[in-house]
Amino acid sequence: MLATIEIVDILDQSEQLGQWILKSDVMQEYNKAKDALSNDKEAQSLISNFSKTKDQYEEVQRFGRYHPDYSFIMKEIRATKREMDMNELVALYKIAERNLQNLLDEVSEVVAHSVSHQVKVPRDGALLKEGGCGCGSGSSGCGCAS
Repeated sequence: MLATIEIVDILDQSEQLGQWILKSDVMQEYNKAKDALSNDKEAQSLISNFSKTKDQYEEVQRFGRYHPDYSFIMKEIRATKREMDMNELVALYKIAERNLQNLLDEVSEVVAHSVSHQVKVPRDGALLKEGGCGCGSGSSGCGCAS
């Protein structure tokens, strides 16, 4: 019976942690950036254009350099991505998304390491962090080639 009460308590605390994250400034900024992006016709047009070009790119990738439109699509995908990324609302959304991911990564790491420092924690930004090897273990003896 004791294990059941402990599990319910852990689930309640997890729910509370989730609510704190949902009410955090980082989450509020993410939602604001997401709403602004989804309500902007220019940004949506750029995203749609990039998505169509990406579909063509994926088709060309099946055949590689031998596809007749390879050079054109390779230039087009870079140009449409650059144009989309240069949009202010897209850039603000990506920053907010990265900040939210960092918060979730940090929370995951704290929870995992409260159990044991041997617990491996997946981190999307591990390769971008200084000294990170990318395995997510956080251990100096992980065996990854740094």
